[in-house]
Amino acid sequence: MLKKISLLFLFLTSSFLIAQETPVHFKQSFKKISDCEYDLQFTAAIDEPWHIYSLSPVKDGPNPTSFTFTPSSDYEMVGKIKESKPIKEFDKVFEMNVQYFVKTATFTQRIKLKTDKKIAIKGKYEFQACTEEKCIFPPSDVFEFSLQGTTACLNGESASTVNTATTSTLTSVESVAEVVAEPAVDTATIVQPTKEDAVISQGIPKETQETPKSWYAIFIAGFIGGALALLTPCVFPMIPMNVSFFTKQSKTKAEGIKNALLYAISIIVLYVGLGLGVTLIFGAGALHSLSTNVWFNLAFFVLLLVFAMSFLGAFEITLPSGFVNKMDAKSDKGGYIGIFFMAFTLALVSFSCTGPIIGTLLVEASSTGNISGPFWGMFGFSLALALPFGLFAAFPGWLNSLPQSGGWLNAVKVTLGFLELALALKFASNADLVVQAGILTREVFVGLWIVIFALLTMYLVGMFKTSHDSDLKHVSVGRLFVAIASFFMVIYLIPGMWGAPLKLFSGILPPLEYSESPHGFGGSSAGASAQASLPADAEFSKYMEVNKNGIVHFKNDYEHALAYSKKVGKPLLIDFTGHACANCRKTEDYVWPDPEVTKRLNNDVVLVSLYVDDKRALDPKDYMKVQWYGKEREITDIGDKFKYMEEKLYGQSSQPLYVLVDGNEQVIAPIRGYNPSIPEYITWLQDGIDKYKK
Repeated sequence: MLKKISLLFLFLTSSFLIAQETPVHFKQSFKKISDCEYDLQFTAAIDEPWHIYSLSPVKDGPNPTSFTFTPSSDYEMVGKIKESKPIKEFDKVFEMNVQYFVKTATFTQRIKLKTDKKIAIKGKYEFQACTEEKCIFPPSDVFEFSLQGTTACLNGESASTVNTATTSTLTSVESVAEVVAEPAVDTATIVQPTKEDAVISQGIPKETQETPKSWYAIFIAGFIGGALALLTPCVFPMIPMNVSFFTKQSKTKAEGIKNALLYAISIIVLYVGLGLGVTLIFGAGALHSLSTNVWFNLAFFVLLLVFAMSFLGAFEITLPSGFVNKMDAKSDKGGYIGIFFMAFTLALVSFSCTGPIIGTLLVEASSTGNISGPFWGMFGFSLALALPFGLFAAFPGWLNSLPQSGGWLNAVKVTLGFLELALALKFASNADLVVQAGILTREVFVGLWIVIFALLTMYLVGMFKTSHDSDLKHVSVGRLFVAIASFFMVIYLIPGMWGAPLKLFSGILPPLEYSESPHGFGGSSAGASAQASLPADAEFSKYMEVNKNGIVHFKNDYEHALAYSKKVGKPLLIDFTGHACANCRKTEDYVWPDPEVTKRLNNDVVLVSLYVDDKRALDPKDYMKVQWYGKEREITDIGDKFKYMEEKLYGQSSQPLYVLVDGNEQVIAPIRGYNPSIPEYITWLQDGIDKYKK
């Protein structure tokens, strides 16, 4: 298991951050079991409303309480450490089942002495303490027991039990001081990121903090995907067919409605089960942790490319006919089981149309890094898919209002193919950005999108057709509106070839500086230079650059940035970012261009941007051997260097992460994650600047 240790002064919520006493107080005692055996007991008194966690570690969950004994030849451990019975329930912060203690907790370790001398048994313990609103991570504290052995211990003998107990007080954990007081670095082990790594800003109301993908956004995306799947030629014709079956085969109208509702519920169960199955197979955080992996992104680029080709009519993605026929045969059994297998058969038969939508949805939903993503995504998808079957069964007269199946169904499928093709480029772009290959630059990406949406517009107005299309006698109102939206995309994207920011797609398109010409074809740096120019400092200006927003910064050069901040007497703003980080681009495109933010970034701080997913190699002389995630590793690329730095020093692995430090590398302001509020960003910056000046 990965051992997790955390920052000494992280997650304090007081705006003025004064020193406070830890809410957990440990006492130690020992109980003599025999001449050579003792039970060492640790009792924790926990202030309300705090709690601490069980000894059992949970992947991607809270830090477990842990006890480490200093090895010695004078004693041996008898079994593993035991704990009192914890509370087990679902934690809405970590979005998983956890085990924790409130008010009190007891931990017991039996040891056996192997000497006749008086010995000291030493070690350390650590824990995470949380309320429903915040967590603290006190540093590890030490313990010591003084025990007397006997001659019997030399021979491994054991005398009768003695019911005596001696108690001594274990000094409480050191007070938790304000985050600006001490550097919080433990060079022994690495912090395992918590579930709240999307936002770890301090002093910011929790209700204003945003996460990259909230459950309702994924639910809505899934519902839209399900609605689109309904309009495909694999699903739409099945609605009147199946509803008619239930209403005609049932003895009463009520029975028909009941059976149709069971059919709809079965559809929901099937697809939600699929979403949870993906999570169980790959792990809740597996796709999230791979989101900047080159091969992961290339694999999904190819996958979406295949889906797009299928939708465009190159081939059909179908499941083995023998398997489909077997499932269809089971649906003839009748009763609830028969209804369930009817739903299963629908899922199998419609796979060629629903598969690409489901695949795309699961990629996005699973990237949230927790089990709720695939659940809500597939629940939304299946609800939209199942809704018509229940409604039309309850109101069969509505079937007459359904449009007739026809060529428009294939038009929906082809439109989805173009959209899949556009989305596939995003994954290819992520891979290109991570390795800085310079192939899919901003101009190339925007140019390809212009071509894709231009072709989609031409298709929708009937300028060409695919192999499965029927003749288009006229353009319907719905088709015309989709064509207008597609043509708007073309018009909006064209200025992007000349350096327009295209903020509607911030975080999707490659960043502006990742261009063949950073200021657009035929453009110049006049706009940026008007806002800022490199300082007239011969020693450091060669290491700086002006970014797309006219902000002077160091890029992947922490050492020179720190030295320069000391020289000019300004705080250092560390921007942990990533080439494939969508929220990083949103901050840079929406927050940083604000005049008040830009002014402070250029005049009052020294900015350094560190890319944690930059896979370019370090100079061999800068290779580092470190203890990271439980074993010795060698850091050989730029991204790992700064990823290790972020996790080791600041206890997080999410991007963006903003840290303000002084010349001694002491944190002088609450660490801030992604939050798009410009006023709060200004307040946070100014508070840090004021603290630095004091």
